[in-house]
Amino acid sequence: MFLMLPTLVVVPLSFSASDLLEFPPHAYSLRWYENFFGSATWMDALKTSLILGTLTAMVAVPSALLACISMNRLGGKAAATIQGVLLSPSIVPGILLAIGLFFVLAAQRLVGTLFGVLVGHVVLAIPVACFVLLPALARFDWNQVQAARSLGANWPRAIGGIIVPQLRVSLLSANLMAFLTSLDESVISIFVASGRNSTLPKLMFLSLRDQIDPTIAAISTLWTALVVAVVLIVAFRQKT
Repeated sequence: MFLMLPTLVVVPLSFSASDLLEFPPHAYSLRWYENFFGSATWMDALKTSLILGTLTAMVAVPSALLACISMNRLGGKAAATIQGVLLSPSIVPGILLAIGLFFVLAAQRLVGTLFGVLVGHVVLAIPVACFVLLPALARFDWNQVQAARSLGANWPRAIGGIIVPQLRVSLLSANLMAFLTSLDESVISIFVASGRNSTLPKLMFLSLRDQIDPTIAAISTLWTALVVAVVLIVAFRQKT
């Protein structure tokens, strides 16, 4: 309850009729939800965040799966080297990673582009996906792959026909984590995203810096509801 309380307090704030954040609200209204859905700027940022989250999962999870398979099969120093490189973004402070990505992408003239922001989000999402997939592959029965390979199946056929179906629960969890990592990322977006490619967390941060109104509470409530819905859907799929 202590951890959830700040999130729960935001919900009544989003229905406040006041122009300021006040708790408890003295009057209730849907004006801030209307302000959010009626703003082209907020809608563009929401669309960008959802597109980036989907693309991030589509790129990061297959990359992490192939890397985890390589680490499992190679072992030794080669696996340790790959693991160190892939997991380093989760260790480096976010602000340093954002600054480094800014200069690399600026040299390629990718700052402010959707592709540039996607690169930054994928860099952060791959370690998260690896944390989910590495234990799953460690428990996987590799004799099945060896049998398929001995019968003439190449690696793509073995991965798509044997590994992926049996790891579908872990892959679904990895996709969820990659999607949510992108959805919640703000530091890299502040440095790399701009204009129509600005994400919703970036605009929320800038809005809090310039002017505080209950629109932020409304967005936070919707954001929380979206994340909870996605988690419940994935949990239901895993159960069934």
